[in-house]
Amino acid sequence: MFESLTDRLSGVFRSLGGRVQLTEENIQEAMREVRLALLEADVNFKVVKDFTDTVKEKALGTLVMKGVSPAQQVIKVVNDELVHLLGGESTELKLQGQQPAVILMAGLQGSGKTTSSGKLALLLRKQKMKPYLVPADVYRPAAIEQLRTLAKQLDIPCFDSKADMKPADIVQNALMDAKEKQCTVVILDTAGRLHIDEPLMQELRTIKDIAKPQETLFVADAMTGQDAVTVADAFNQQIGITGVVLTKMDGDARGGAALSIKAVTGAPVKFVGMGEKLSEMEVFHPDRIAGRILGMGDVLTLLEKAQSTIEQEEAEALAKKMQKAKFDLEDFRTQMKRMRSMGSFESILKMIPGLGGIAKQLGEMKGHEKEIAKTEAIINSMTMKERRNPDIINPSRKVRIANGSGTKVQDVNQLLRQFDQMRKMMSGMLKGGKGKMPPMPNMNQLGGMNRLGGMGGFGGLGNMGGLGGLGSLPGMPGSRGTSATKKKRDKDKKKKKKR
Repeated sequence: MFESLTDRLSGVFRSLGGRVQLTEENIQEAMREVRLALLEADVNFKVVKDFTDTVKEKALGTLVMKGVSPAQQVIKVVNDELVHLLGGESTELKLQGQQPAVILMAGLQGSGKTTSSGKLALLLRKQKMKPYLVPADVYRPAAIEQLRTLAKQLDIPCFDSKADMKPADIVQNALMDAKEKQCTVVILDTAGRLHIDEPLMQELRTIKDIAKPQETLFVADAMTGQDAVTVADAFNQQIGITGVVLTKMDGDARGGAALSIKAVTGAPVKFVGMGEKLSEMEVFHPDRIAGRILGMGDVLTLLEKAQSTIEQEEAEALAKKMQKAKFDLEDFRTQMKRMRSMGSFESILKMIPGLGGIAKQLGEMKGHEKEIAKTEAIINSMTMKERRNPDIINPSRKVRIANGSGTKVQDVNQLLRQFDQMRKMMSGMLKGGKGKMPPMPNMNQLGGMNRLGGMGGFGGLGNMGGLGGLGSLPGMPGSRGTSATKKKRDKDKKKKKKR
């Protein structure tokens, strides 16, 4: 989402890189570029002015520390101000008080309220809460059916709303039903409109009077930019909101809504939707988002994704299999699925400090994703016996596997050959390291890693879950780049010999 902004800011910091010292002139020049970058990102103009004025003032008033370049000093100031602009720190839901607690989801039609209600319910269940979904949009029967379907998928209780019922009656009866079912939090999916009108606001005020929600979350489509900020401000003035949920943060919007909404409304962004899957909702962490914008990665979110995907015990068991060269295609398929559940390779690269720009150098990442899908199709076409013991795959089996996966026998041969090479390599690596998997880092110990200058010591990322050697398999980013580098090196050697 913040790609263009990241590129522009990187250019500004590069221009400062050659400066010996900070002066009012070069800071003024840098702030002009920062101002343009933020305005192009659709950030509110008043917010931009306040931001650049503050950064300029702090940069001029800061003594450049020994061993720190002027560019690094400005980045530090910009990073701190970005974190402040985005809300300072992540804000948790305040659900203390009445039982069950109530969350009211409000917003315009098409902003993603219904899907966000389902995502939020899943997120709260992971936090050991017992959610209860309530479809209260009687003007769109499809919305009632959609939430009911999502509740069924998630195995979460849902109130049986009907289109001919009054929203106030739905809410009143749903609260009683949730109490009987001993649910701890009720999520109200309310009606929206194409634009703000008084009947909608009156209905929301009535629902608030009945439900007395601890949280009123405004759901905004991040793709609408400043329009989302304007509407959020109107909702805040009419009904009062306690937080914001930004949807479609994985899209190609410029990020202006995320950067402006807290400063304009005073309500913090609490959650962001990062994809279409119900599991793709994240808690909004201002410091991590600032790190992404400035190209410093987002190590903590990557670690959280890894920890939710792979358990330490599972990683240890996998390491033992690798050490004994018993790592098979069934294990590999499982690890591939786990990697894919963490997101695309492009999104993972962007979270690793210093690797944000590598995605472009690798070329079109979608091509790599297709190759991975092909590799998975080949493994899926094998029997369990073949996956656990690839050595038994003879020519006739290869033909059957190729036909079953819609690939060629050469593709099957390539996968088996490269898998065997990887297995031997990983076995040797683990034997050299006494077969121990590095422990998963403690999240509390990594609190400062996302900040400037705290990026060191993350070299073991590739070892999480035993995935360090996947780069050598078909379709894995890095395989083409490695061979290209080797060819270039060989070519250079030949040129030297001729001389």
